[in-house]
Amino acid sequence: MLLLDIRPVSTIADYFVICSGASERQIEAIGEGIRTELKEIGVRALHREGAALSGWVLMDYGSVIVHVFLSQTRGYYNLEQLWQDARTIVRVL
Repeated sequence: MLLLDIRPVSTIADYFVICSGASERQIEAIGEGIRTELKEIGVRALHREGAALSGWVLMDYGSVIVHVFLSQTRGYYNLEQLWQDARTIVRVL
């Protein structure tokens, strides 16, 4: 899991959360877990796109955008490299 502060390099959001799962089922479970936990504290996604079947689910919470990838899809798109000028807040391997 990676938390990037993208404020210095973009106006689309303040933070990106980038995480991955080993299977489509894990991607769906991660996304659902995030949605459920945030909903319990009154935070709802503005938009969700993608599906576990595609290997990438994006959840837009306004100032925070969550990307949940299949491991190989995450490597292919390599958002960490694309947003390399953003500041890394948290990296969990």
